[in-house]
Amino acid sequence: MNNEKPHLEKKLSLFDSTAIIVGSMIGSGIFIVSAEIARQVNSPGMLMLAWIITGVITLLGALSYGELAASMPKAGGQYVYIREAFGPMYGFLYGWTLFAVIQTGTIAAVAVAFAKFTGVFFPVISAGNHLIEIGSFSINTQQVLAITLIILLSVYNFRDVKAGAFLQNIFSISKVLALLLLVCLGFYFGYKGLGSTSHFHPAFPSIITLTTVGVFGAAMTGSLFSADAWNNITFTAGEVKNPQRNLPLSLFLGTSTVILLYILANFAYIYILPIDKIQHADNDRVATLMMETILGDSGKYFMAVMIMISTFGCLNGCILTAARVYYAMAIDKMFLRPAAKLNKNNVPANSLKMQCIWSCLLCFTGTYNDLLNYIMFAVMVFYVLTISGLFVLRRKKPDLPRPYKAFGYPFIPALYILFAALVAIVMLIYQTRFSIYGLIIILIGIPVYFIFKRNNKTTSV
Repeated sequence: MNNEKPHLEKKLSLFDSTAIIVGSMIGSGIFIVSAEIARQVNSPGMLMLAWIITGVITLLGALSYGELAASMPKAGGQYVYIREAFGPMYGFLYGWTLFAVIQTGTIAAVAVAFAKFTGVFFPVISAGNHLIEIGSFSINTQQVLAITLIILLSVYNFRDVKAGAFLQNIFSISKVLALLLLVCLGFYFGYKGLGSTSHFHPAFPSIITLTTVGVFGAAMTGSLFSADAWNNITFTAGEVKNPQRNLPLSLFLGTSTVILLYILANFAYIYILPIDKIQHADNDRVATLMMETILGDSGKYFMAVMIMISTFGCLNGCILTAARVYYAMAIDKMFLRPAAKLNKNNVPANSLKMQCIWSCLLCFTGTYNDLLNYIMFAVMVFYVLTISGLFVLRRKKPDLPRPYKAFGYPFIPALYILFAALVAIVMLIYQTRFSIYGLIIILIGIPVYFIFKRNNKTTSV
């Protein structure tokens, strides 16, 4: 009889880990947010620069994260790094915000995006097709499909982690090939006469003021969100084979692949579409407008399929990874106790259930787009805190095993902190309402932390 205690199993390879990063990063943002960025920066050069700077920030973060991931390859990732560097309350605030809005809000938004584009083929799936209406509250077919997908993928991930990774691999490969096809079609038809290099001129505003810089920084919210989730693999660090090697390497390979595709995609957009068309794309669907320009009506259906593939893979990656954070918190008695239990497949199924329920409820709020705006300020704050933890842990725990040391330390991590902090400050100034709400969500976690702490003391007595 096997009496071995359930534990997380190391089953994820380097390819699995890289696919989780790629699949989690590429959602619907790259196909949409360039329109909003273009409206704010009002020039093709500034639009490209927003994506390039986003790429630099993301890569600097990934290179710096590698040391933390290799030193502490445990379930929970960023939660663990912040906890070890700054103490349990700060780790809890990250985990709290992740559950309250960062990951669950992302899951809700991505699921609704999948449902929205499914409606291109099946018009019955629509935000305007209400199944239930009670006063101001209603449930539409779009929400029903989104919730159904969240539930199905959550249940699917009750299987062992390798099953979830297998599904992720399929959709990550599919979306990379689809995005490459979009880029190649843009360049090919652009070269054949549908594009023009004149769309890149004038590249930048004739006068750049402090306000221009501020607006530019605020406009990067969309590109930063589209490039986020690169750290999700660290949540599953306890299930990665040879984590000292594979975690840092997957962070670099995954983020660099996605950032390169994002920059090429935006280059293709501008090559085919002048900036004013990008700014006024119907429902901000820039990629769809580009494909309709080169392929006609069939381009709309091509993009719908592409975005459905992309959002499906993103959703699976987000659901699979974040549940491990709440599991790690529950082990520390900083989350609901059932979340600390593993099922027969050594997977935190209870944690997946809790995440599923809250994500589904957020689908009903109808405010998920606002939620995503709220979270970017919080996300940047926690990234700054996490990379700052590199410096703290070098001093606080000099003997901590560091099989991989942050590239360019201390300059590269310091540069990341500077960039990320500046972006957070600009968001606070130019997107004050959203940033304040994000800050409030973080601060609400403080009394919640002390409630958990008090209950733990009571239980121990």
